[in-house]
Amino acid sequence: MTRHEEQGDTGRRTGRRSKGLRIAGLTLTGTLVLAAAAAGWAYWHLNHNITSVDIDSALGDDRPARAMLTPAPAGSADASPVPTGSLNILVLGSDSRSGAANRELGGGDSEGARSDTAMVVHLDAGRTAATVVSIPRDTLVTRPSCPLGSGRTSAPAYGVMFNSAYAVGGPVCAVKTAETLTGVRMDHYLEIDFSGFARLVDALGGVDVTTGQDIDDDLSHLHLAAGTHHLDGTRALALARTRHGIGDGSDLGRIGLQQTLVKALLEQVFDAGLLTDPARLYRVADAATAGLTTDTALDSLGELMSLGRSLEGLTADRVTTVTMPVVTAPSDPNRVIPEEPRASRLWASLR
Repeated sequence: MTRHEEQGDTGRRTGRRSKGLRIAGLTLTGTLVLAAAAAGWAYWHLNHNITSVDIDSALGDDRPARAMLTPAPAGSADASPVPTGSLNILVLGSDSRSGAANRELGGGDSEGARSDTAMVVHLDAGRTAATVVSIPRDTLVTRPSCPLGSGRTSAPAYGVMFNSAYAVGGPVCAVKTAETLTGVRMDHYLEIDFSGFARLVDALGGVDVTTGQDIDDDLSHLHLAAGTHHLDGTRALALARTRHGIGDGSDLGRIGLQQTLVKALLEQVFDAGLLTDPARLYRVADAATAGLTTDTALDSLGELMSLGRSLEGLTADRVTTVTMPVVTAPSDPNRVIPEEPRASRLWASLR
């Protein structure tokens, strides 16, 4: 082969390598663009799953004092310090019938949804322990005057069921009534409807729950023998709602099942290994944000992630579940009222 032929062959090889590198570069660039677009769409989608209510503006300053939040120490290696400090979150499960999925799962009237479940979640100052306090929905309370969406206000009511607040004035009235009952500032509000809860359980792969007694409730369509069961979203929702197939059929029996379910779900979340499975993480995030209503301070994925990051030291065994102490109401044997002074001492411990 002549020098000229060798140079030509080398040129062709160099050309092919350059072309190959250009194709590889374009392929990589295209892949990165598609990945960025997919990530951007996923972030947009998850953000738009969330519905929010501006509770702070609606209620103004006539509320219990807010706990102080403390940022991470100055000079921390973390570029985005997460807050610390105690926090109280009112968590409601809504029986709204809005949407086909909720109707299929047995929600209430879309115009008259109620807070089927009410819990105050208290995070301690270091965010390494939590107390979940259930408020029986049958508790008779003073419902304060609440601002309504129409610009009017509702009249105060005395000796009415706690869950009537949501029916009268939605999340704003639920928060104000909870604060009136407890004397505790609700720093945040979270509400999930039937379909959102069922989807979340399914995205986690179901949940293992142990019941100490047989459950036969035709109204919630749940029939379980005593023991441990792996429940999908629909059956887990039925467990959270059942009350007629256990104990005396009161709301207190149902609360015990709900607390068992909460602990089981927390264990499932902590053990799920979501960070090593991006596809599953997205499914869980999509389920968790669908059917979710928050206050405006938690209405974005970034804000929810910041809250989640502040709970990295929290484990399921450091979550305590209790029920607000109650006694039978003198006016109605089917209703309860706070048992004093035990109830007041409990709420004072969360301020």
